[in-house]
Amino acid sequence: MPHVVWEELDFTHGKPLRTATLSTDGSTFRLLRERGSHPRRFWASLTSGFLPEGYPDSVTSDYLGFQFWDTLQGLSTYIRSMLSTNALLSGIGVGKTSATVIGATFQWFLRDFTGMLGGVVFTIYQGSNLDCKAKQWRLAADFMNDIGMLMDLISPLFPRLFISILCLGSLARSVTGVASGATRAALTQHFALQQNAADISAKEGSQETAATLVGMLMGMLLAEVSSGHTGAIWLCFLTLTGFHMFANYKAVRCLCLTSLNQDRIKIVLQAYLATGRVLTPSDVSSREVLLPQFSTIKHFCSHQGVVMGAKISTIDYEGWQRFPQMVRRYAKGSYMIYPHRGIIFVILHRYATREDHLKSYVHALVAASLLQSFDADESENSSCVWMESNYPVFLSELHASGWNVNRIHMVPERWRAEWHMDLKSD
Repeated sequence: MPHVVWEELDFTHGKPLRTATLSTDGSTFRLLRERGSHPRRFWASLTSGFLPEGYPDSVTSDYLGFQFWDTLQGLSTYIRSMLSTNALLSGIGVGKTSATVIGATFQWFLRDFTGMLGGVVFTIYQGSNLDCKAKQWRLAADFMNDIGMLMDLISPLFPRLFISILCLGSLARSVTGVASGATRAALTQHFALQQNAADISAKEGSQETAATLVGMLMGMLLAEVSSGHTGAIWLCFLTLTGFHMFANYKAVRCLCLTSLNQDRIKIVLQAYLATGRVLTPSDVSSREVLLPQFSTIKHFCSHQGVVMGAKISTIDYEGWQRFPQMVRRYAKGSYMIYPHRGIIFVILHRYATREDHLKSYVHALVAASLLQSFDADESENSSCVWMESNYPVFLSELHASGWNVNRIHMVPERWRAEWHMDLKSD
């Protein structure tokens, strides 16, 4: 008799659990295969609270490595936080008969006020730079957190400077709060392959909560055992801090971002000009510098400067003589490049898009490389020829090599301009 074969799958993990047959008249049912014991099903249910639905197909390949090291660094942070908090409360006066409630409250107020103010100031100066430097600021955020904890731990050692040290620690943690939160959002978008950023964020919260619970328990035990032993406290703190920075470095090194920023474009283009091959995101990941740069304007290529978003008013007398020629050349363009004294100035049009930012930066880097062998005029002319013949090919090869050319994170530029030829004579 004809029969129907059906299979039941656990979509969370994408694995079949049961296979059975059913006769077409519904009279006979037979279970052919059942996978997974009860302990395995329990384990699968438990991990579903910590891993995104559809894992590993729903996230990028670097997700697991990053989360592993990120959880370890978080664990060390929560252990150390118990030590630093213990020292902080001791400095405020908890347990001392001479301490007053209003005094402790005022000290806590100054600490929080300084941190909040520092967070706002940091956001003003570096907030727009966090998307395009997600790796670097992620690492810097955790380093600043280490500084904040260190300040809390040493604050009781200097009673007269207690408030000042306390506020410095709060300032350091304010940078951590802003940079860590912003870069975490950027990385979540990177991991999400199936528009599942919310799910990934929720599961990351579960992982962090679990690490917090374990870290707090271990930290309480460590604080109890080392209580009164200053040398042991410092040895544990410094050892855990060293491991924390190592785990953070490993976590960031695991990341293989496919979005394009100025550093990654520079690395890819330099290799392309030298070998004619576009590097993959994995190739570039190992070459990226992980220290954040506070400069948001100048970027260097083979010792030649590139200034993005330059003001037209920075052009000197010699440049003004060439300006009509520049306007004619870039009349229909969204940017102009102006080589001068070994520096490539990029003037962006008022309506330049992110794609125009990418094109202008590539053009400037090509001109900068040519400037080492030719004068300013010849390097500009040759770079324009290169862009016309090679840029479309370069762009398509970027896409073919795994780069997401639709996700371009360039440092926001303040200055724009608008130009056109006025054919009317006076």
